Amino acid sequence: MTGIELPVDMRVRIGGLELANPIMPASGCFGPELAAVMPLERLGALVTKTIFAAVRSGNPAHRLAETPHGMLNSVGIPSPGIARFRDEVLPRYRSFGTPVIVSVGGLVPDEYFEVTAELADEDFAAVEVNVSCPNLEAGGLAIGVDPLIVERVTRGVAARTQRPVIVKLTPNVSAIGELAAAAEAGGADAVTVANTFTGMAIDHTSRRPVLGNNVGGLSGPAIKPLALRQVWEAARRVAIPVIGCGGVCSAADAVEFLLAGATAVQVGTATFARPDAMITILDGLYDLARLDDVAAIRDLTGALRLNQA
Repeated sequence: MTGIELPVDMRVRIGGLELANPIMPASGCFGPELAAVMPLERLGALVTKTIFAAVRSGNPAHRLAETPHGMLNSVGIPSPGIARFRDEVLPRYRSFGTPVIVSVGGLVPDEYFEVTAELADEDFAAVEVNVSCPNLEAGGLAIGVDPLIVERVTRGVAARTQRPVIVKLTPNVSAIGELAAAAEAGGADAVTVANTFTGMAIDHTSRRPVLGNNVGGLSGPAIKPLALRQVWEAARRVAIPVIGCGGVCSAADAVEFLLAGATAVQVGTATFARPDAMITILDGLYDLARLDDVAAIRDLTGALRLNQA
């Protein structure tokens, strides 16, 4: 040992996109207004809320419900539509100089293609394809539960953009590895694992669901063990990078996702309680890597030591 503290190389690569570090927000849990409480230019990337072709108002109230170890949301993905997003929202994200990942959605597969094509000439770093949207062509069943549709949507988006394509998978399936493989076959450069788990909260005094939409997506610390397992399964199935998402609240959580096979992580629910959570996690990740003599953060990806059966 020389006694000299060497800097940790925090850079990671998602397809052809190099990020300064592996920390980014989860779509829908972040907006440019957080610049008032933390330096957004320090993050690896910024992920926008999911954009649809038309204006969407979202689901009826109540849209959020606290649980003992997380949060249920039924926001319904409100969207300003392509024109307003392009003219008003996207420039705000770009103003921080951090790579911007645009999340695109659709209620039918062709809507993904329309949104991607409409944004083809805009300046941003990558596309994240949110395949957890309800497919109106299949009676409302999430697009992302069918590997064939995941591959079709991914292929169609990839054909309409020159940017890296990330596919955000739904966890509400029995074998997420099949979905990850379908996205890879369709030309995805990475997958995000995963979105929220379907859940419910009930008010026993009124005998009614708490959420206006009756059910919602569970996020936060409660789902972290489930998300870790799915990241591990997906990373073993595909050769493309996996972005871990689900209950990341601390630097130690981030390290666990990297060890399970993630290249980067997204932070969502933690931001609601601590708006500066991503910066705290980033600083803590650097400190943990330095304490463990990790020269490059990418060396932690997939470094899990499995117990022998």
